Amino acid sequence: MANLGFATTVPIFLAMVTANFVTYTEGAPRAFFVFGDSLVDNGNNNYLATSARADSPPYGVDYPTHRPTGRFSNGFNIPDLISQQLGAEPTLPYLDPALTGDKLLVGANFASAGIGILNDTGIQFANIIRMPRQLELFQQYQQRVSALIGAEETQRLVNNALILITLGGNDYVNNYFLTPVSARRIQYNIQDYSRYLVTKYRKILKRLHDLGGRRVLVTGTGPLGCVPAELATRSSNGECAKEPQQAAAAFNPLLVQMIKRLNQELGSDIFVAVNAMEMQNDFINNPKAFGFVTSKIACCGQGPYNGIGLCTAASNLCPNREEYAFWDPFHPSEKANKIIVKTIYSGSDKYITPMNLSTIMAIDSV
Repeated sequence: MANLGFATTVPIFLAMVTANFVTYTEGAPRAFFVFGDSLVDNGNNNYLATSARADSPPYGVDYPTHRPTGRFSNGFNIPDLISQQLGAEPTLPYLDPALTGDKLLVGANFASAGIGILNDTGIQFANIIRMPRQLELFQQYQQRVSALIGAEETQRLVNNALILITLGGNDYVNNYFLTPVSARRIQYNIQDYSRYLVTKYRKILKRLHDLGGRRVLVTGTGPLGCVPAELATRSSNGECAKEPQQAAAAFNPLLVQMIKRLNQELGSDIFVAVNAMEMQNDFINNPKAFGFVTSKIACCGQGPYNGIGLCTAASNLCPNREEYAFWDPFHPSEKANKIIVKTIYSGSDKYITPMNLSTIMAIDSV
């Protein structure tokens, strides 16, 4: 039971909030925090002057409201589906004015489409919330919650929370491979660039730990060369584009190794490596086994593989999103997201290590 002694020195209404929160932490789902890019952004970029946004149709066509929400999906995205596994309501974008009061206790989503591990990733999108700022906002969030329930209970909420962070893809697609001759490409070969990214990712994870994160799902990149955008621009025969695939194949094992070393250094399995490439390879290589008609053509887009440009109201739109592994040129469909989250929940160490989400939930409930 939490120490509520501080409540006697503040107004009665705050004591009531604190008492209610104790019930919340003991009986309700754990808080959930999300950091990263468009794969996990659920609407922060709606509030920013940027072109990296998904707030117009047909995005959200299969969401319960059938309206665009800022999620880069036809429906639910990965954080939504993890919230469902936790038995919790979806976290709100941190920039959403509705994120106040009791809603803050559910957690918050700080992700912003277009960002990467590096601060020079996504410069073409102008106003996006880069990782240093996402972490600053997490500090700000904790200050806001401390004013509501006190510093001790806030620390408890954050320490007991589940955190998801998804980074890396944009550092290749929107940085290294953005132009045929990029600054980073001149500076590094693929293997050295991947090592550099993992070194920078480690610093982000360390900072997240400093801010109270104690159970963090860390995802790497998907199979970058196999997304419809890369098939449309880099593939001549429908095979996955070679260089982006090499990049993902280099990055993900390095990320897993770094996480293992970091956990050893910290003396606890704080960080959990989610191998998104392995998860997506299954349905990309054998789409019919998962009920998809295709894993090459995006549901929404134009040009070869519907992989050119953005998904807009003027784009080709498939009638049945359940048949497509990719919603738009870069992002999985809701059905594919469900497969990914199911694997996060119950997958083997081929996909998630040192433990899956169901094991985490079982251990942390004791």
